[in-house]
Amino acid sequence: MAQQQPLSSSVQPTDIYGGDEVSALVLDPGYCHTRAGFAGEEMPKQLVPSFYAHVDGHDLFGDEVLIPRANLEVRNYMNKDSVVEDWDAATKLWEHVLVKHLQPARPTPPNKNGLNVSDDGDVAMDEADSAEQTDGLEKPLAENPLLMTEAPWNAPKAREKAIELAMESWGCPAFWHSRTPVLASFAAGKATALVVDVGGANTSVTAIHDGMVLKRSIQRSPVGGLWLSSQIRAMWENSDPKVELVPTFMVESKRPVEANAPADYRPRKFNFPISDSFRAFEEERVLTDFKESVVEVWRGPGRYQAPGNEDYARGQPGRVFEMPDGSNQMWRHERYKVAEGMWDDMAAYSTGVSDELRLTKQQTIPNLIRQSLEGVDVDLRPNLLGNIVVTGGTSLLNGFNDRLNLELTAMYPGIKIKIHAAGLSSERRFGAWIGGSILASLGTFHQMWISKKEYEENGPGIVEKRC
Repeated sequence: MAQQQPLSSSVQPTDIYGGDEVSALVLDPGYCHTRAGFAGEEMPKQLVPSFYAHVDGHDLFGDEVLIPRANLEVRNYMNKDSVVEDWDAATKLWEHVLVKHLQPARPTPPNKNGLNVSDDGDVAMDEADSAEQTDGLEKPLAENPLLMTEAPWNAPKAREKAIELAMESWGCPAFWHSRTPVLASFAAGKATALVVDVGGANTSVTAIHDGMVLKRSIQRSPVGGLWLSSQIRAMWENSDPKVELVPTFMVESKRPVEANAPADYRPRKFNFPISDSFRAFEEERVLTDFKESVVEVWRGPGRYQAPGNEDYARGQPGRVFEMPDGSNQMWRHERYKVAEGMWDDMAAYSTGVSDELRLTKQQTIPNLIRQSLEGVDVDLRPNLLGNIVVTGGTSLLNGFNDRLNLELTAMYPGIKIKIHAAGLSSERRFGAWIGGSILASLGTFHQMWISKKEYEENGPGIVEKRC
């Protein structure tokens, strides 16, 4: 009887990066937060602000940004289009999360650990040996393939810079660049979807077909968390009494007061001037609390501006919000009006400035979706409308999905609209990261990685051909 040959299909080819155990890292940089963790896990292990503190020529990351200091300036390594602007700062912040927090402690090089010192104080090892040993320790991610996310409109030069950083500086054995809407659709278990990503700095709508971005469908506008913050500020300016925004770090102590009464607090004194950028960063944290606990999207019937709806909203239960200085107020119909500009540009508060936060009709969410669908083949539209994936932190506003469904049903009567939005808030906030975690941990994905060998043969341009 002939001896049975072992099956070879399970054996990985040696020239492709791959193996049974995947220690891949997933990095998802965004304008407000940067997320990082291990592939195959449910949530990112590291979530840090993309804002960092610049103090006297030094950069501080993570919670260090929250401490007021002299000469502190808050900066961001990205611009509001979610594209890296400051690569030096980006590299430092990414190393802060990937190397400092996700890697085990590394052994001290023998020439520095004090164990090989002879009686006369010299290191018992020649310099060539020492250099050889430390060289081996220098590449911090030599055992970790890296999957990195990017905005669908990211420039080719920025993509090449990212693979260069991963391969040259960090020594990653493999790399992959993936667009955030593709990963958000994978996280929702869909290969074809219309991804509505409502983030901190902007909202984008992208059609995905069989895991590929349809480039003509990409639409974006500044209707995001920061725009909503500007609307809240405008509302506070116009309210009676006018709301004064005092960030938490400015309050030393406070006493409880009645609703609408002036605050009774003692301000904290600093013996150095507080920078405008730090104050703005701290004010944004208060505005975020207000968004999460008070603001609600008008669910219908019709738009908020329709006759009778504002009177109806006045009769709805209100929400009380206490400011860091102790002043508090009940918000009723105003909490609906503040988010209405996302859907109807005529309903938005005038912020009194002619900047990028003033919206046009084309920049509202229903119009972004219409323009996105007009950029794809007519035959694909019903399938996309039946697979709408909602992701991004700002989409967690109460009533958002109901309103989106109402607007789309009115725009596309007769077509079945199906919205998929993860129930868990963390899944909605980390949609792209979770998709990356799923993708990078799949055995079938091993052959997709751009290996170190491929990079060395083709140079950084390989990322544009492959990803």
